Amino acid sequence: MTPNPDPSRRLFLGAAASVPLALTLGAPAAHAADSAYVMGYFTESTKLGDGTDYGLHLAVSTDGLRWMPLNQNNPVVTPTEGAGGLRDPFILRKQDGTFVVLATDLKGTDWNYVSQYVHVWNSTDLRTFTGYHRLKLHDMNTHSWAPEAFWDASRGQYALIYSAVNSSGHNVIMVNYTTDFVTASAPQVFFDPGYDVIDGDMAVGVNGVNYLYFKKDQTLVGARSNSLHPGSFTVFSTGVAHGGTEAPTLVKSLTSNTWWLWGDTYTPNGVFYAWQSTNLAAGTWTALDQKTYTQPVNSKHCGVTTITSAQYANLVATWGAPAWNRLKSYNFPARYLRHSDYVARIDEYPVEPYKDSQWTLVPGLADSAGVSFRSVNYPTRYLRHYDYQLRLDVNDGTSTFAGDATFYRTAGLADAGWSSFRSYNNPTRYLRHANYVLRIDPISTATEQQDATFFVGY
Repeated sequence: MTPNPDPSRRLFLGAAASVPLALTLGAPAAHAADSAYVMGYFTESTKLGDGTDYGLHLAVSTDGLRWMPLNQNNPVVTPTEGAGGLRDPFILRKQDGTFVVLATDLKGTDWNYVSQYVHVWNSTDLRTFTGYHRLKLHDMNTHSWAPEAFWDASRGQYALIYSAVNSSGHNVIMVNYTTDFVTASAPQVFFDPGYDVIDGDMAVGVNGVNYLYFKKDQTLVGARSNSLHPGSFTVFSTGVAHGGTEAPTLVKSLTSNTWWLWGDTYTPNGVFYAWQSTNLAAGTWTALDQKTYTQPVNSKHCGVTTITSAQYANLVATWGAPAWNRLKSYNFPARYLRHSDYVARIDEYPVEPYKDSQWTLVPGLADSAGVSFRSVNYPTRYLRHYDYQLRLDVNDGTSTFAGDATFYRTAGLADAGWSSFRSYNNPTRYLRHANYVLRIDPISTATEQQDATFFVGY
């Protein structure tokens, strides 16, 4: 195989999936009733240890920004052929309303692994997965990275696009056409601007224009065309990035004219950033405040599609909500509450080991109307204050410990949509961070109110 000239892919693969949105990807009109989103992804911890899994993971969201992982962030299905693992899953709702899941045939980070195939599953509801097989796309001595599909109404077929190194010597976006994802036409070059491109992501039929976002070097760049013909797309947008960035994913708000562009970074590995725009034709994006969005823990290379409220409810009923939470800082939204050497602090995501930032919120040890924070990876230990500083201690069963470990959850002092936590036995003091370390203090200034405000998510 001709080596991939992009050194970032030697470090970490991000890859793209797309958002088969109801009115933009040519799905049946009934899908306009969608009111929620489902995300497919795989997981990698920063050191590729605990928290790394190359199966299909699912998360759901009602706003497209804050995500709740399903099945306790464990896979819902895992490939059994090829490399025995997947990357870059993509969920497409087909013309008949059922789903097909596509994914790169690769387990781990061997970018030299040759696969002419992609993984395929069928699903009526994303609760059961049937018809698993691999679909062969080409005979080249290369990969088939980041598969995505969309309905091409002019052909009456689905177009399946992916990244591969062809005779040009660099990655291009290829396309095969299929009606059933069992057999496919011969491959063609879909997009080749003359340099290495991977992770193609489509938004089809937006005000009569089709958009293709992709990774160029370390940035996310867009091309567009008035048709879906191979070779018809031209680059037009201003690139966006936050460090080394890949895996563009376009998501359309269900309640406004806003578009979001998600990107997956590999410096450090697996941090999602998001940008927004109200005009895809302009090709310019504004970075979103990290307070507004939260990715599933350890998630990599997501693909997002819209679903109905009933589908959302059924997915949660089947796979369950997480039994744990993560707490995001209001004024340092890249940071989450975690324990380190039994000291409570806020550190930037991703946290290693990741379970240090996961908490089981249980009825307060001293008052069930309050809340106590039990560690996920040290379940005999709770957050408690001692000399006003928060630390992780074993519950000794005393009333003093119970009081130190109990807090009343209130409306956020800096934002009522968030949360603050008032000490049970020091009721004039609130949980807050100072120099990134957690304490309980009286709160008076605006800065202290922000220090004492957290988003309870997943």
